Amino acid sequence: MFPAPFRVVLDANVLFPFTVRDTLLRAAAMGMFQVYWSEEILAEATRNLLRTGRMNDAQAAHLMAAIRNAFPEAIVQDYQALISSMPNDEKDRHVAAVAVKAGAQVIVTSNLKDFRSLPDGIEALSPDAFLLDLLDLAPDNMLELLERQANALRRPPVTLSELLTGLGKTVPRFEQQVRGLLE
Repeated sequence: MFPAPFRVVLDANVLFPFTVRDTLLRAAAMGMFQVYWSEEILAEATRNLLRTGRMNDAQAAHLMAAIRNAFPEAIVQDYQALISSMPNDEKDRHVAAVAVKAGAQVIVTSNLKDFRSLPDGIEALSPDAFLLDLLDLAPDNMLELLERQANALRRPPVTLSELLTGLGKTVPRFEQQVRGLLE
C-alpha cells in the first residue's frame, strides 16, 4: 500500500486508550492517512501506560516495539531545533515541532487546550473529530475497519456493538455516527 498524502501526528494521549489507538493505527495501516510521532511521544505514551498500571514494563515494551515495526516510517527525527519556536503550550511544543518537521496537517490529541496556537497549516483535532472526518471521507472503509477490529479481538471475543460501546467512552460522537450508519 502506498502512503496517503494526508500527514497526521498522533499525540501520546491518543496512543494510550487501547480501542482508540487500535482504530487509529488500523486506519493508518489501511492508508487513510500517513502517521507520524517521535520517540519522545512514544516514551510519554509508555510512561502513561506504566503509571496507570494498564501495562507492565514487558507489555509496554512489546506494544511499542510492535508500533515501531508496523510503522517504521512514522518516526520523526531532528525536530528539536524547532521546539522553542512553537507557539503552543510549552510542555507540548515538541509535538508541534514533530508536526512541522513531518509536514503534517493535523495533530490528533485529547488535549486541545495545549494546541490552541499552532503554526500555519496545522490544526489540532480531538480523536472524536478526526475519526468523524475519516468516517465522512470513507464510510465503507471505516465500517470495514471496525468490523475487522471487532473480529480480531478474541480474548474475550467482542462484537461490533461492544467495540462501539468501548469506543464511545472516548469518541462518543464517532460511536453515534457509526451506529447511525449501521441502522
